[in-house]
Amino acid sequence: MSAEPPAPLDGFDGTVHAPNRLRVCALLDAAGEAEFGLVQKQLGLSASVLSKHVTVLMEAGYVEQRKAVRDTRQRVWLRLTRQGRAAYRGHLAALRAIVGSGIEAAPGYDRDGSPGYDTDG
Repeated sequence: MSAEPPAPLDGFDGTVHAPNRLRVCALLDAAGEAEFGLVQKQLGLSASVLSKHVTVLMEAGYVEQRKAVRDTRQRVWLRLTRQGRAAYRGHLAALRAIVGSGIEAAPGYDRDGSPGYDTDG
């Protein structure tokens, strides 16, 4: 007996899905750890907007911060927790499943998402 494929919304995470939080997770997944100011600069966000999104991610247990003194200034470093990395990657898989199921169901498109062309015609 074969297992059923996961439903497209399995793994979909509303906390991660917000565009700026998704971008924060993507950056931290790739970087491992990043200083708050670097994340702010890379994403083009104000400190207050980034702080609000990081707070939501921290409250969900997805991001942790550590504070360290560097060049006589206190810096805040961010990284995904194990739970946060799993949530982010699960969310990506859910988005791929949603997009994949939409492509398969869309008439006039090939399985890879490219427009299908009738070559008989």
